This record gives sequence, C-alpha cells and structure tokens, in this order.
Amino acid sequence: MTSIESTDVLVVGSGFGGAIAAYHLAAGGAKVVVLERGPWLQAEDFDHDYLLGKSYTKVFDFVAGDGMSVLSGNCVGGGSVVYFAALPRAPRFTFERQGSIGRRMWPKAISRDTLDPWYDRVSQVIPVVQQGWDDISYAGGLWAAACNHAGRTANPVPVGIDKAKCTNCNWMMAGCKFDAKRSLLFNYLPGAVANGAEIRPLHEVQQLERTDDGGYRVRYNQIDEEDYRITVGSGTIDAKIVIMAAGAGATPVILQRSEATLGKMPHAVGRYFSGNGERLNTAIINEDRAREVLGLDRGNGLAYAANQIGKGPVVANWDHLDGSLPEYRRFSLEQLYFPPGLGTILAQAQGADGPTWLGVEKKEMLRRWQSWLTIFQIVEDDNEGVFGPPPPTGNAYRISQQMLGRGPLSYDPTPNTLGAWAAADAEVRDILERDGIATVLPWTNDLVGAYTVHPLASCRIGDDPETSALDDRHELRGHPGIFVTDGSAVPAALTVNPALTISALAERAMPGIVEAARARGINVSYGAPLPTAAVTKPLMRPVTATQGA
Repeated sequence: MTSIESTDVLVVGSGFGGAIAAYHLAAGGAKVVVLERGPWLQAEDFDHDYLLGKSYTKVFDFVAGDGMSVLSGNCVGGGSVVYFAALPRAPRFTFERQGSIGRRMWPKAISRDTLDPWYDRVSQVIPVVQQGWDDISYAGGLWAAACNHAGRTANPVPVGIDKAKCTNCNWMMAGCKFDAKRSLLFNYLPGAVANGAEIRPLHEVQQLERTDDGGYRVRYNQIDEEDYRITVGSGTIDAKIVIMAAGAGATPVILQRSEATLGKMPHAVGRYFSGNGERLNTAIINEDRAREVLGLDRGNGLAYAANQIGKGPVVANWDHLDGSLPEYRRFSLEQLYFPPGLGTILAQAQGADGPTWLGVEKKEMLRRWQSWLTIFQIVEDDNEGVFGPPPPTGNAYRISQQMLGRGPLSYDPTPNTLGAWAAADAEVRDILERDGIATVLPWTNDLVGAYTVHPLASCRIGDDPETSALDDRHELRGHPGIFVTDGSAVPAALTVNPALTISALAERAMPGIVEAARARGINVSYGAPLPTAAVTKPLMRPVTATQGA
C-alpha cells in the first residue's frame, strides 16, 4: 500500500490509554483510526494451552532487555485482555513521592483527591467488584490464613470480573474464554466502534513525521498473523492529532525512532522507566504443616495442592501501604497465579550451594507444582530504566515468530530498589516460613534480569521539563498535537496494580485533548455518555480484520 490516507485522530495501541481516547474522540464526532500491532481475538480464540502459535503466544509480547524483561499485551484490547483484572486505586502517598529526583514527581495538579472523580468514571464503565471471602480461591485462602497466623491482615482484591461467569479456571492471563473478564472488548472499544472508529489489527507503527500543514504522518508496517517477524505490507496515515498508547515498552521506542523526522525529543523520552517495583517469590507449601498449623483441609489429607485453581490475584496484604513509612519501605504483597512456561523455567529451588534452576532439587520442586504459592511484590523503585537506540523496526529485535524479542531497555537497580525488594522478600519469608509452612525463594535477576508485567513511566507526565516528557495534559513537550495516554505517562511505581490508575489518567486527559483537537481544526466535542451499555456485548472481530487496510 503506497497511497496516503488521512484521519482526524490516529491512535497507536488499543489498551487502556488508547481505547479510552478512541471512544471519547469518536463519540465526540472525530474521525478516529486505531492501529494495533497485535491480532484481534475473542472468547472462542483463547486456548487453554501454551503451545507456540496458540493464543498464549499471540497475545503477549515478551521483551528481554539488559537487566529488565517486560511482558506486555499484544492484541486488540491490549493489557486488558491478558491482565489479571485487579483494579485497586493507588494509595494517597503515591502522588507525593519524590524518588530519585528529590522532589515531587507527579504534577501538582494531580493528587488522589483530584484523581478520584476520574477513578469513579472508569469504574462506571468497567464495573469494579469488591470480592468477598466467598469468592476467594484456595490459593488466596492459604495466603490469607498464613497472613492471619503471622499477625498480618489480608484483603480481597477489587477486580473487573463478572463473578457469575467466572469458572475459576485460572487461565485469565491468557485471555478469558468465558467472557468473564470485563476487558476493553466489552466497553470502551465497542463504544468507539459504534461511533465510527476503525480498529486495524496487525498494524505496527514505526515512525512519525511532520506534515506541511502542522499535522503528523504516521508510518506503519502490516504484520503477518502467524510470524510477527514478517512484514506483509506498509502504509502511511496523516492525522491532525496522534495519541501514543503503544505501552511503556513501545511508545518511547517509536518516539525515539521518530526524532530524525520530528525533531529533538524531550530528555525524559525513554528514561525514568519503572517496572512498577515488581518481583515474584515462589513458595513451596508443606502440605502437612499447612494442615497442622493453619487448620486447612480440603479433603484427601490435602491442605492446599491447588495452584491451578482460581483466578489471578484474589487476596493481598496491604499492611505496608502506610504513608507514614519512608519511601522504599511501602509495598503490597499479592497472591498471584503465574501460569506454566516462564514461571516453571524461572522459579528456583534451594540447592546445596544456593538457588538453582536445574538439577535434582529443581526436579523435585516441579513435581510439587500443585503446592506452589506465588507472591507478587510491588515496591517503590527508583525509575532506573533507560531505553537505548531503537531497533530498525518495532520495539524489539524479534527472536521467534511470536512473543519473544530482545529490546533496547537497560535497568540497573539502585540500592534503594534493592533494599525495597529485600524488605518485601523478608516480609514474605516471615509470613510463609513461620512454623515451617513453606520454603520461599524469590526470583533473582540473574537469568533475564528484573521482570515486570506493568511497565510504567518511560514518557512520564510532570511539571519539570527536565524530568518529564509530557506536561500535565499528557502532551509531548515541544510536539503539539502528540499525546501519550498509556502506562508510560504514569510518573512512578504505584505499589499496587496500575490498570485503574492508567485508565483514570487517560479519562482525565480527554477534555484537554479534545480542546487541543478543536484548536487543530477537528470538529469534536467532549461530554458523550460513558459507554456503559456495551458491557454485556463483547466487541466482535470483523470478517476482514486480518486483511489489512
């Protein structure tokens, strides 16, 4: 494809930030095109296995960097399709963080109080359900019982799940086959399409450049639906407004590659990356001790042995989400089901000479996989990540036909971050190793570096041009008409799952983006009703979805 088409608004990515922008702009009357690099899947496409070429490898993007590996969504709906649907609000202290720069990182216009109305709006569209103890899986119950035994508290996690549809199959991370997860396929995206927005899957944006009329030309490649390393076409679209929402691991790469055609990027583009302070601990439960100490019994002499049953995080310990504690000592601890594959490879056993991924100890550990309990730590890190020179295309050098790539991100944790992880590790051990309930080993950074499923802050908002790529309206400094609304705009680690905060920030940004669009000649208004009517009707893939533009 060589001809240049045009639209009012070009949205790059269809996750939380992209879907919310697409809905409001389309509902306000703008012509909107959404380019999504991943495929368009729906309930019947999600497989309950992890074979190459099945949905699991199609909808994820795993990019190994230097010291940090990032797992992101790669499909229409983005991270909302493959996340665990945990939707807590960020604690109040988060917005006052100073971190490594020694002064408040968030814009002064944003606090928990000013963001709460936007949290409320998102929660009308994606109904947030506060789980009760009757909803808790065996894994969550075990974590809650261990916390109680250790004198800690436990909290059911608020989620975006239709409890009536959920089967506790624990395949949520690979896409919900039962339409129980209230992903963006149920709300903002069908609302956008109903208002004329066009979504094009398997379209990977490569570069932006300026046009003579002050707008932007967006260049993209069309990707083969089976082998993402193969380009089957290319094209360009001119737009008056561009919304970057490709994710914190891709948005800065596209902008860095565009510097040659757009002009100098703000210093903070591709810097200050945060992995949301995330780290995993694998505990191997001693079934006898769990039964004797915690009083758990689910029949046949088993206290637990149910790692495969449940639905993502259902119980969290939030005792350390306390604003009176110093930075880097505030964290949350969530029970998390991490599916086979990377978890099986990376989880370590205790060998005679220390942690080991191989050998007799690892074999025994794998034999007892049903007695695993994974605890997900979210601490405050130091925004250490920096993106180096971008690859020639995409956000990474593709290694396999799907999922796996090598990216330009480097991450060298500071003593502050290492200390935060150590404090959280110690708390997990104190809870779970008490009275011999379990043996706990954290994943180390030795094999693929630190690991995150919630990348943030690589193009963050702020008041200081030296340390933020965006102003508090999410507009890219020095490049009017380009906005960033995905997780890369979040200034720092949140100590909780970030989906609801990313969404609330995107909602908050929309009035200003609409105002900017009007100033650039787009006939658009703000104030359309929220797309709540679409929550029971999933977005259906058009027959021509993979045929290109």
